[in-house]
Amino acid sequence: METTENLKVFIENSSIPWEDLGQGVKRKILAYDERLMVVKVEFEKGAVGVVHQHHHTQITHIDSGLFEVEINGDRKILKGGDAFFIPPNVMHGAVCLEPGILIDVFSPMREDFV
Repeated sequence: METTENLKVFIENSSIPWEDLGQGVKRKILAYDERLMVVKVEFEKGAVGVVHQHHHTQITHIDSGLFEVEINGDRKILKGGDAFFIPPNVMHGAVCLEPGILIDVFSPMREDFV
């Protein structure tokens, strides 16, 4: 079991570099342990989070912008302040209609991100 001595418990956004994923998308991993991960993702207008699935439960808060979100074939336009929930192994993706930022929370953490 990790203790707070080994974890970053205070997260300062300005101290975490962006990772450019290409095609108008970049992210920064804010914090994680083996059970939970928080990731900030920035989208330019027109950028696409391609439809995919994974075994993690995901909750996403839309910090800013406008997104067309697809979950299990259903689509809805969501804006800053809204959120969406994705159960494990459900197909999902998003198209950015106005530049914005998503805050993704995953359980367990996304090992493929680190």
